[in-house]
Amino acid sequence: MSEPIPYRRLSGFYFFYFALLGSIVPYWPLYLKSLEFDARTIGMLMAIVQASRIVAPNIWGWAADRTGRRIEIVRFGSGMTALVFLAIFWQDSAAGIAWVMLAFSFFWNAVLPQFEVITLRHLGAQRARYSQLRLWGSVGFVLTVVVLGWALDVIGVNWLPWIMLGLMLLIWCTSLLVRAPAVSAREGEAGGSFLSALHCPQVMAFYAIVFLVQFSHGPYYTFYSLLLESLGYSRGVIGLLWALGVVAEILVFAVMHRLIGRFGVRQLMLISLWLCVLRWLLIAWVPDCLPLMLLAQVLHAATFGCLHALGIALVQQYFSEHSQGQGQALFSSFGFGAGGASGALMAGLLWEAQGSGVAFMTAAAASAVAILLAMVWIRPEKLQQNER
Repeated sequence: MSEPIPYRRLSGFYFFYFALLGSIVPYWPLYLKSLEFDARTIGMLMAIVQASRIVAPNIWGWAADRTGRRIEIVRFGSGMTALVFLAIFWQDSAAGIAWVMLAFSFFWNAVLPQFEVITLRHLGAQRARYSQLRLWGSVGFVLTVVVLGWALDVIGVNWLPWIMLGLMLLIWCTSLLVRAPAVSAREGEAGGSFLSALHCPQVMAFYAIVFLVQFSHGPYYTFYSLLLESLGYSRGVIGLLWALGVVAEILVFAVMHRLIGRFGVRQLMLISLWLCVLRWLLIAWVPDCLPLMLLAQVLHAATFGCLHALGIALVQQYFSEHSQGQGQALFSSFGFGAGGASGALMAGLLWEAQGSGVAFMTAAAASAVAILLAMVWIRPEKLQQNER
């Protein structure tokens, strides 16, 4: 008889993990601006969080696949995230903050890919319900951006590091409550399946698309709040706009299994990528029009929600059981890491030199390239047939 799935404990981890993300993405640039850093410096500092995803998930993913000790890695990474972040309270220079951001994000970014594998192992044959668990992360994000948006207007942005530290401790506490899933006999075996799968043209194209999608989100994650603030939006309204995007994401997660069943992975990916182009062009051309910004935020359901869930599903399909940790780590490092860091750097360089419009139009162009790759290469059913 199979063990019961710990839905509440798994959901709790996602809730606090993405609550922390909800404090970093919209409001950490505002905290850095309060220290009188310019746009280029803010872009470089935000890129550090993304850049650490290039290396950290792969190191821990390899260790987890070799040892099978995923939950111990998640607990260690969560605890170290809070411990090293303590140093932020003694830093006010760009260099000092950069070192702290590099240190805490090295551990923090290693945690999620392995927790994704843990969740999917717990779900077993019920993997289609992944999105219904993951949506609690989106709930944590949206509650954080809404509450902090109003709270920081009252208490000041200098309180943000303390709030972030509290969320880090909650992540660690919830990781202690999650038990290890049942491990198959092949979990710790070495093998060449990871590299052989990675050499498949379709898989390489998939990771290129993952890179381009996250690259296109660079201006959004790094400077969207600053853009809105410069146009006269209050921090409360900024928080509500962020929240609207994540509410749309929550709704799409709730019905993702039905969408995949109706449209298929390929069709759904192409639709989402076209909506990426539309979203970035709206922000590039009419950021001062609130109704169109509301529409752009609703499109977050496609540009993040759909594409993230599709990515998780494809990693599960492309890689065997004992190499999924490395496949998931590469999904994080190549997309959120290399893609996100490159996008943040691009945004920082273009923001001052060319303006926000050019940065978001560059994001739209990257999404258009991703469309071409998906049209040519993303055919998961064909890959499955070839493997048989």
